[in-house]
Amino acid sequence: MTVTSLELAKVAALAADSKKAEDIVLLDLTPMTDVCDYFLICTGANARLVDAIVDEVRDKVRTNCGESPISTEGRDGLRWVLIDFGAVVVHVFQQEARDFYRLERLWSDAPRVELGLEGEAPMEEPDVAVQMAGGAE
Repeated sequence: MTVTSLELAKVAALAADSKKAEDIVLLDLTPMTDVCDYFLICTGANARLVDAIVDEVRDKVRTNCGESPISTEGRDGLRWVLIDFGAVVVHVFQQEARDFYRLERLWSDAPRVELGLEGEAPMEEPDVAVQMAGGAE
């Protein structure tokens, strides 16, 4: 079975949403890097939920796309678990770690793919206050 990286990312997003992931964001990195095509970023309310989200994403992608991850990192602490499917990298955070690493801010130039999911983060307007401040103290 052959699926596109976008199809795989959407299956992973649906799986995360089904386990009550919050602030789900899918970033299209294809115009920016050759490392991967998409970052799926989401938050689990606690370690147990992060673990359940990771299991569901791995299971649903394997079942629906015939793909297993190249690697899964961070399972020991469950603050930030990275599931690497090659063209799609899934990041499952607890809120504190997500706030600290701010991947959406780091990759803010990447187009965001709308998913229409219950747990999807709302589309945000550019942070005008930050742009206007421009590093002024």
